[in-house]
Amino acid sequence: MQKPAALKHGDQVAIVSLSSGTLGEGSSEHQLKRGLARLQQLGLVPMVMPNALRGRAYLQAHPEDRAADLKRAFLADEIKGIICAIGGDDTYRLAPLLMTDPEFVQSVREHPKLVTGFSDTTVNHLMFYRLGLQTFYGPNFLNDFAELAPTLLPYTAKTIQHYFKNPATTRIESSPVWYEERKAFGPSELDQPRLDHPEERHYDVLRGSGRVTGRLLGGCLDSFYDLLTNTRYPDEAQVAQQFQLVPSVTDWQGRLLFIETSDEQPNPDLFEAMLAKLAAVGILGAVAGIIVGKPQNERYYDAYRDRLLAATEKWHLPILMNVNFGHAYPRTALPYGALTTVDFDAATITIEEPYFSGPVTSD
Repeated sequence: MQKPAALKHGDQVAIVSLSSGTLGEGSSEHQLKRGLARLQQLGLVPMVMPNALRGRAYLQAHPEDRAADLKRAFLADEIKGIICAIGGDDTYRLAPLLMTDPEFVQSVREHPKLVTGFSDTTVNHLMFYRLGLQTFYGPNFLNDFAELAPTLLPYTAKTIQHYFKNPATTRIESSPVWYEERKAFGPSELDQPRLDHPEERHYDVLRGSGRVTGRLLGGCLDSFYDLLTNTRYPDEAQVAQQFQLVPSVTDWQGRLLFIETSDEQPNPDLFEAMLAKLAAVGILGAVAGIIVGKPQNERYYDAYRDRLLAATEKWHLPILMNVNFGHAYPRTALPYGALTTVDFDAATITIEEPYFSGPVTSD
């Protein structure tokens, strides 16, 4: 896969709203200011794309403008990275607009750029995967750069700093603490710390031993379920099939599947149904192992664990759970397509190649 270059001080980065238009709501103005200031503190020059602040109602009605912002960001030579504002639930509507646009496709393939985000951004990542660009299931603007606490969450800050570095290999460690999701996000929450807890589970080996190596592929389990069913939108599965957004069974062969659940915190029965759908289309039978994100607020942790073990027993799949990616806080970044080793005896994850093109740097 094509790798982007690492970021460097002075680089321009685009802020795009590819799904929900939350960033453009008046209620998010303090978060917008906070996030822009944080990017500037990191030595970056944030460029908010023209339609990114047009709000939920407008962007819901105009996927073409969301697509135009992403295309504009790739065509602009001065922009070196793209940060998704937040997730949502309908970014699949961009696929027919972008995957059939030769200028966009050529730009992605010839001018790879860092793309970071999670949740519904899974669908954008899968689109880029089809185009051969390595992207990052990692921090986004509203949830991370605009964190309301006085500083970036330390573990997430380390993740973001990695976007400026290019070590030969990367050990992804477990965070020593985890944080609850906030109950409010208004201006009164500015500089209020999140409620935190010592991490007691760390990486949780549900099944497996020895070392398993494969290339990373996955995302938000809810998003995969939406792409494979008509649960949320009647045309989503059709669009996904038309543009092959869900990789074929052959593409999944030997991969390390990473999955996590959304902030909707699906109940265990729905979680089981989502896993059953992955099994039905051949994904669970093809992969070499599974890396599972910590559920937000640890809700349903034990039930998810039990359902995972039952759903994968047929293949005796190795499973490492409670990894810091996705909707739980704090967050690491997982690079799509990167060769990765999970040591189930030591409960460690190592990315076995550089994240970026260009010179390898010290960690």
